[in-house]
Amino acid sequence: MPVALFILDMQFLWVYADDLIGKGLAPWVIAELMIYASARLVNLALPLAILVASIMAFGSLAERNELTALKSAGLSVFRIFRPLMVTMLLISMGAFWFSNAAWPVANLKFRALLFSVTQKKPTLNLIPGAFYNGIEGFAIRIDGKEEDGTLNDVLIHDHREGETGVSRVIRANQGTMVQHGNRLTISLNNGFSYEEDLEQSKRRKERLHPHIASSFEQQEFEIDLASLDFSKADEGLFKRAHEMMTVQQLGKAMDSLRLLVDQRLEEIEFYGARQSVLLRDTVSAAAVVKAAGPLWTVLSPIERRMAFDGARSLARNTRQGIANGIENADTRVRAMNRHAIEWHRKFFLALSCILLFFIGAPLGSIIRKGGLGMPTVLAIGIFLAFYILSMIGEQMVKAGTVTPGFGMWISSLALLPFAVFFTRQAMRDAQAFQINWPVHFFRKSN
Repeated sequence: MPVALFILDMQFLWVYADDLIGKGLAPWVIAELMIYASARLVNLALPLAILVASIMAFGSLAERNELTALKSAGLSVFRIFRPLMVTMLLISMGAFWFSNAAWPVANLKFRALLFSVTQKKPTLNLIPGAFYNGIEGFAIRIDGKEEDGTLNDVLIHDHREGETGVSRVIRANQGTMVQHGNRLTISLNNGFSYEEDLEQSKRRKERLHPHIASSFEQQEFEIDLASLDFSKADEGLFKRAHEMMTVQQLGKAMDSLRLLVDQRLEEIEFYGARQSVLLRDTVSAAAVVKAAGPLWTVLSPIERRMAFDGARSLARNTRQGIANGIENADTRVRAMNRHAIEWHRKFFLALSCILLFFIGAPLGSIIRKGGLGMPTVLAIGIFLAFYILSMIGEQMVKAGTVTPGFGMWISSLALLPFAVFFTRQAMRDAQAFQINWPVHFFRKSN
């Protein structure tokens, strides 16, 4: 399992390398992020590790004829599997506890920490010829940097108009930068500054002298670097996500969403009746029969137009209201499906460990190969098929094509016949794909 986690962690680092490099993150921040990422990847690493280990273990036993010796001693394959079956049951119980208790906490802390890392601005790193915009309110560019730290042709755009009401452009032939904690001291030599009074620009539309230009031999000012500091995001912002819930919380959330969907569908069903006002009929049936005839014959052209416009407006509003109600119900159904996916995932990890064990252990005893060669290739192939089917089923549930119960278990249902087949072949001490029934059928026919 550590090997599988290491491989998956390397893939995680590859995906988020751009968000981690160049930000001056402390080692403990990266280490904490990797710990939470590893915890989130257990649902992939644990089944893969069980599959590889079971194939390798029983492949080695069969290759060295130790499995044959056990069978010769009167032990059946089921008896040989029994201690490992108990172990797998305990591992599955631990996997369910991890999915229900530890995985939501790891998800919450990972999401909050990853958000904080991605929002952190890059550290102060001036590249010649390129503007650095990492400091809030400033854009700094240099033409070159000497070995002693002297900066050549420094250009600074100061856009802190919210604080001073003045936008400045400063350019100097040379300068130096010294950082003291969260303060950056910039010393400039032989340059000029170009200022624009933005507040005055807002008050007056026409000005003869809107800008102020001045030169200097030496100028020094400080910049606050607090915006570059790393700060953790509030975990409370992510607590309501379905990935952060336990089985009990997911069940309550799905019940609430189902109630809201039913209420919305009921409102849609009686939407027309709610929009109409029913009055008591004060005309007798005989009068209605006597006055029967086309309605427009008793209405003036203006009344007829007003009636048609009112009916058209009512129909348009009703159609729009029903469409909005259906869209709202669909949104809540999709949210309910996402919660159902997470609910099934809690049990999926535990049962997938048992399923892959009953594929790997019999298959290892059949192929009679240990080590890292054939067992690893077979394990990776089986796990890829298992993982791809799981992702397809999950996406189908999110799209509303299938029910959550079927979509989340489609991979297990697809591999269950193989587990039964391999276990049966191992108990009969047969080859993996040895199918004898056609031969027996033709022999009986002859």
